[in-house]
Amino acid sequence: QLRFSESGGGLVQPGGSLRLSCSASEFPLRLYHVAWFRQAPGKEREGVSSISSRDGTNANFADSVKGRFTISRDNAKNTAYLQMSSLKPEDTAIYFCAALLDPYSSEFIPPFYDPAWSGWGQGTQVTVSS
Repeated sequence: QLRFSESGGGLVQPGGSLRLSCSASEFPLRLYHVAWFRQAPGKEREGVSSISSRDGTNANFADSVKGRFTISRDNAKNTAYLQMSSLKPEDTAIYFCAALLDPYSSEFIPPFYDPAWSGWGQGTQVTVSS
């Protein structure tokens, strides 16, 4: 079973930055595509960003975060990151990471709505407020 530990959230003012970390245990993260999702109170979970397996050649971003968020991975540390800049109050949510096995080293990243994304952890709270 995939297990993640998300960290790095907190309270930040609008325009500020945070870097979230997603650490995997008990499996080699490099074999998996990794995605970040978020869920705000009263709203459905939505995909934020994803990165392809192995060397992370490809990445996808939700329109709402393009140009503000970047995603990366450090396979040696079995960890993926979400760098968030120019944060807005509407970015306030619990952020989760998930993974999807990529046995054939495909650069194609399945869409956020693919039910195969799994490994939901406790998430990390991000609050953007003045």
